[in-house]
Amino acid sequence: MNGLIETNGTGTTVASAADRLLIAIEGNEKLRHIATVDHSKGAASVELELEPTIEIFFGNPALGTILMQAARTAAIDLPQKMLITDSGDGGVRVLHNDPAYIAERHGIASDLPPLEVMTNALQSLANVAAGV
Repeated sequence: MNGLIETNGTGTTVASAADRLLIAIEGNEKLRHIATVDHSKGAASVELELEPTIEIFFGNPALGTILMQAARTAAIDLPQKMLITDSGDGGVRVLHNDPAYIAERHGIASDLPPLEVMTNALQSLANVAAGV
């Protein structure tokens, strides 16, 4: 298990998927947008090429704090992030860490209440970004 969950969308671009994700994050009072990293622009700044690759960092402090209280090392995997890349066939791939994997990685009980909330929220956000 690599701990990644992938959602695929067709007929959309990386930029439009990132825009949809940002709108969804900013429209949710429980979430905070932390940063957006356009890895393709970073590559271009050193005269290298990289297919469109955008990573968006965001979090819900009320949920993330509970994970870090259970295991401070969980902070290395927080805040949450989504990676949006070109699928190569006219669509996008939206990837994020599986909260169950984060829990397992840090020895957090799998029945900790925020994990289910995080799982559902992340999948909902991934669907919005992918346009599914």
